[in-house]
Amino acid sequence: MLLQLTYRMIRLSRQGLVLLLIAGAFPTLILVYLTLTSDEGYTNEAVFQRLELKFASKLRELGSDNRALKKQLSLARIELTAFELNAEEQNPKLHKNCISSQQEVPKCEVIHIAIVCSGHKSTRDVVTLIKSVLFYRKNPLHFHFISDTTAQVILNYLFETWKVPDVQISFYHADKVKGDIEWIPNKHYSGIYGLLKLVLPKTLPLSLEKVIVLDTDVSFATDIAELWKMFSFLTGTKVLGLVENQSDWYLGKIWKNHIPWPALGHGFNTGVILMNLGVLREMNWMEMWRKIAVKELETMQYTQLADQDIFNAVLKEHPYFVYHLPCQWNVQLSDNSKSEQCYSHVEELKIIHWNSPKKFKVKNKHVEYFRNLHLTFLEYDGNLLRRELFGCEKSEEDETNQESNTPNEEDECYEFRLEQFVVHRTHLYYLDYDYTPEEYDVTLVAQLSMDRLQMLELICKHWDGPISLALYMSDAEAQQFLRYAQDSEILMKRKNIGYHIVYKDGQFYPVNYLRNVAMNQSQTSHMFLTDIDFLPMNDLYKNLKSIVSRIDMEKENKALVVPAFETQRYRFTFPNTKEELLNKLDNGEIFTFRYDVWPQGHLPTNYTKWRAASVMYSVTWEQDFEPYIVVKKGVPLFDQRFVGFGWNKVSHAILLDLLQYKFVVLPNAFIIHMPHAPSLEITKFRNSALYRNCLKTLKGEYQRDLSRRYGLKALKYLSVD
Repeated sequence: MLLQLTYRMIRLSRQGLVLLLIAGAFPTLILVYLTLTSDEGYTNEAVFQRLELKFASKLRELGSDNRALKKQLSLARIELTAFELNAEEQNPKLHKNCISSQQEVPKCEVIHIAIVCSGHKSTRDVVTLIKSVLFYRKNPLHFHFISDTTAQVILNYLFETWKVPDVQISFYHADKVKGDIEWIPNKHYSGIYGLLKLVLPKTLPLSLEKVIVLDTDVSFATDIAELWKMFSFLTGTKVLGLVENQSDWYLGKIWKNHIPWPALGHGFNTGVILMNLGVLREMNWMEMWRKIAVKELETMQYTQLADQDIFNAVLKEHPYFVYHLPCQWNVQLSDNSKSEQCYSHVEELKIIHWNSPKKFKVKNKHVEYFRNLHLTFLEYDGNLLRRELFGCEKSEEDETNQESNTPNEEDECYEFRLEQFVVHRTHLYYLDYDYTPEEYDVTLVAQLSMDRLQMLELICKHWDGPISLALYMSDAEAQQFLRYAQDSEILMKRKNIGYHIVYKDGQFYPVNYLRNVAMNQSQTSHMFLTDIDFLPMNDLYKNLKSIVSRIDMEKENKALVVPAFETQRYRFTFPNTKEELLNKLDNGEIFTFRYDVWPQGHLPTNYTKWRAASVMYSVTWEQDFEPYIVVKKGVPLFDQRFVGFGWNKVSHAILLDLLQYKFVVLPNAFIIHMPHAPSLEITKFRNSALYRNCLKTLKGEYQRDLSRRYGLKALKYLSVD
């Protein structure tokens, strides 16, 4: 390599030799010289003489104490990097061998990744990206998210519950740097967030010297360490590693009269960037791109491709800043992409980039392969990515997680007890949510699995207020739900429903865990705790809001009981009023809930009194009481030891009674249970003696726990069978 470089230097033109001689003393002049020359090579003799005069003038201006001069790199380093780039372009195989011979990334070295993420959809996209990275990775990772509040809440909770070993996350609020970019007119669909990569050297910690920057719509097909080790090529003035744009966009050939921003040839795509943060800060990157952007906006008026336009304008003026990444590291599937020219076999690809607004509907002869690769990660069970990395020092958090108490495997109820220690990976607000609660407001809180999905539209027709739902699903089922919701005009109109995906993990349906997730995400002053297979009476939301605004539920804890009924008819005319309900009750179309199999569950409601009641009345807690109630925010959560079928609501009613909540029945409110096939959990309960025995054991332990915690006043619950 050194002999080849020496030979190349001997062949330099007179201008180049002069520059080489002065490089050691005044390296900054090289940058000035390269900026003033064209992209096609060195200038002619006359131009060079003029430049010599400019150099002399520059020398007098700068002086020997100018720190900026001392920070610049020598011509020799620039030439070396340029030579490597030239070797890559002339002999790709040589470059490929050079990469493969690079020293491997140490197995415990942390790889830093920066991602701009805002809004609900972006969080769904970033999960798929992260899955693809985790699938292949062998190194610790540190994700740096530049986000809005919505994305930060969602992603922070997701990683907190995902518990992936050797993964760190940091958040940087976009509002803190919006002032640096909001002045830029931008017509890209990503909005202001599409410009945030420009401010990464300022946003990320000064201690961070290099970072891989990724768009949320990319998927990896290899270990990200392979990309990380290519930082070894970012030497000299090469501070950005980018793949060339794979369309003719920057050539102005997309449509007639298309005038793109200036770029080197085809320009570069910024969906994948190697960013040398340390050097960018030294060269005052923020001021550099800003000046160029201001100049170009005088004629361009706005950016069309957000940050990508400005990055390319900078590289047009400073071509020596960029290191050309091999095209396989950003295979772009845009509408006018010529990415097929990048590879001969799809197996060679490293990163797939869905950079078209059409996403998976773009035209490409290998699009089915790419789509299947993406769908594989989209539906891949994220729990399988919790594998540990061996040989690296564990963090205190990892050690704490490993030390959690687990039940004895010899216990016959081991599987039941184990559920108490499962932390379910949870994706909050899976769909768009935008609702501002009123002072007195009520959220309907429920949980469901895939087999109750058909209830969602019916619920929406009966309850127009806010809803918080915990959905227990696999990764694949979550995608089915997404398609179902997006195809539903009723669901898409609603922005006041919080859908929280709790991913499947364990042997049983974690009913109380789900209820707690939905309760914790309720944002109103009050909550209506119900089940997904009950339809509220019409205008119940409006009535409950009126009631909670009149009743003082702060000084005296109250649980407002909404009487529950059921029908066995799939085709059923829903009663609009209490009078209509009573007529159907008398005609045998409607029954009090579980009157034939579990009457004690709702008997304390006193349906006989309710028929004639016109005002609220209090009832006393009785054994096995499990009403559907309206309570204020902050009510105690459900006990998560109860999973599957049995005693999950009963245990909660006991706790409320113990805490002196007053059960008050609403005289003009009702809900009706709609018929459906038996759940898997009730089938297990009916067919398994072990299931029933373990439930009885858990009940006894719960009662004894209450006695230990609350003393004598909890003794009456010990007799509960």
